[in-house]
Amino acid sequence: MTEKEIIDRLPELLSLPKETEWVEFKHNNYLPSDIGEYISALANSACLHKKDKAFLVFGVEDGTHKIVGTRFNPKTEKVGNEELENWLTHLLNPRIDFKIFILIFKGKSVVVFSIDPATNRPVRFSGISYVRIGSYKKKLSEHPEKEKKIWRNKPANDWSVAVCEGATINDLDPQAVTKARIAYAKRKKAPAEIENWDTITFLNKAKLAVEGKITRTTVLLLGNPESAHFLSPAVGQISWFLRDEKNNPRDFEHFGPPFILAVDAVLAKIRNLTVRFLPPRTLFPIETSQYDPIVIREALHNCIAHQDYEKNSRIQVVERPNEIIFDNAGNFIPGSVEAVIEQDAPPKLYRNPFLAQAMVNLGMIETEGGGIREMFKIQRGRFFPLPTFQLDKPDEVRVKIPGEIIDEKYTNLLISKTDLDLSTIMLLDRVQKKIKITKQGQLLLRLQKLIEGRSPNLYVSAQIAAITGGKVKYMKNRGLDKKFYQELILTFIKTNGVVTRTEIDELVLSKLPEILTDVQKRRKINNLLTEMSRKLKLIRNRGTDRSPKWMLNKA
Repeated sequence: MTEKEIIDRLPELLSLPKETEWVEFKHNNYLPSDIGEYISALANSACLHKKDKAFLVFGVEDGTHKIVGTRFNPKTEKVGNEELENWLTHLLNPRIDFKIFILIFKGKSVVVFSIDPATNRPVRFSGISYVRIGSYKKKLSEHPEKEKKIWRNKPANDWSVAVCEGATINDLDPQAVTKARIAYAKRKKAPAEIENWDTITFLNKAKLAVEGKITRTTVLLLGNPESAHFLSPAVGQISWFLRDEKNNPRDFEHFGPPFILAVDAVLAKIRNLTVRFLPPRTLFPIETSQYDPIVIREALHNCIAHQDYEKNSRIQVVERPNEIIFDNAGNFIPGSVEAVIEQDAPPKLYRNPFLAQAMVNLGMIETEGGGIREMFKIQRGRFFPLPTFQLDKPDEVRVKIPGEIIDEKYTNLLISKTDLDLSTIMLLDRVQKKIKITKQGQLLLRLQKLIEGRSPNLYVSAQIAAITGGKVKYMKNRGLDKKFYQELILTFIKTNGVVTRTEIDELVLSKLPEILTDVQKRRKINNLLTEMSRKLKLIRNRGTDRSPKWMLNKA
């Protein structure tokens, strides 16, 4: 909502009855923990009352709805050293969207929290869900009938929650159900209790079924292979392809439901060879596998959870000699990988919230911390390049997991400098992959003296090259002093009298920085010759512009 929309809506809010469960009025009572609890209660109550927003309004007298103004300014309030808004966001789960408006209404200062309703599960603050009962704030656990309604209030566009008419527990794979029970018991730390549940009770408790009815989520995760027709026209399939170094197909296999078992089957197909690299200042190489199984599982689980099944497309896993590529249909909802890494939390929205919640309950994806960030941290800990997310196509997400060392300087840097934060490593990873980084990113790396060169030809700086033993490579990238090249050309002309441009190129090209393209190298030679002839007047052209012949300038 905009500030104008809030101002336009305030008269309507002020005219509401005193006991409205999705609106709360306050004067100056703004204890941080109270605000967090009210956001939870109002979001859950807005869901129950099917409201588009809930509101927490400061500067209005609760009993009379009279505008009295407020001294509260949430933009300047802090909890410890943390800003109030960030503090609230970290303790709300799921991280629903709320906006804060500070405005003047009828000459008085008014603060409005505009809060999105809970969508597919109750909103908790500091681990506890709240709800409004009349004008009172209560723990949601004391009102189980209301909690059930919130869980049942799935978004209309959630493909994964739809019931598969005609499907029964006989359409489920017994091995998959057993594995799901074990995973759920481990997650909830209550194996004895869960062991006594019948299958329908377990499915309901694990949020795999709705009131005992088999859903698309149930079929995807636990259905036997023959149950895939319940998903039609959607394609519940993971396809693995093996390609050689020239991208020619070598092998393939398709895996349908149950996905809880298919992930293991795909992982078993992937060849995980041993790679070796030699850290600086040691004679003992490090041996490790190309891929960490946790990274592969996380990537595949994300594909399953975020796939747009309504596009009738399969999930693809392409194994090449030195990388694995994961493709799934649908746009990347968080917008950017950097945003996901920075907030270190699950996304606010899921394309398939019912499926995602079931996968959380089975320990397949995380809610308390970002799985993508974990992938990056694991790769960093293994001294490998980070995953690459390609988000340039509107209806596809592609993730590449490298299985080889791209640049030894980068790898040795991770071994030698353990104090670099993940954001900085992500920028350096892009530099080693020759992927463009922003001007702000370049500035950050330059301030730390981590890169040199001119965009887009950036490379690791001398400081890091010294740390990683890459001094020779650095000098090749940096190039030699301009005076060196001028003296080289002068000596060459003195020795031979008259030389052609082709001969000068043959002499100098191999000594220019490797980071330059062929065009850039020839342009640099042009600049050297121009300066030597026109400014320094050391040489002159005795031939033509198209066929120059250079000699010493005797004048």
